[in-house]
Amino acid sequence: MSERRPLPMRRSCITFELPFGGLSKGHVVNIGFYPDGTVGECFVTGGKSGEQIEAIARDAAILISLALQSGVQLDTIEHAITRDAQGNPSSIVGAVIDKLCLEKAA
Repeated sequence: MSERRPLPMRRSCITFELPFGGLSKGHVVNIGFYPDGTVGECFVTGGKSGEQIEAIARDAAILISLALQSGVQLDTIEHAITRDAQGNPSSIVGAVIDKLCLEKAA
């Protein structure tokens, strides 16, 4: 495994809301970038504070961030996430990864 590549203290970031799982209010997603424009971190909040699903989404986003900072490619993560029979992501984290991959492709 490669050494972790930390992000600079000041970095570009985007924030967007991503509906998933029939929640009336979407999950808020923050994505931080390295100076070269590659994704380096991901934060996800949503659901009621203190709920288990909200904690799972936060923790999964931290693990994605650590993987990206350790050199794992976004498309590798995209192919590893759980999907339903139609090929759609089965979790909010998968939906975030799919959105990031679509943005990268554009």
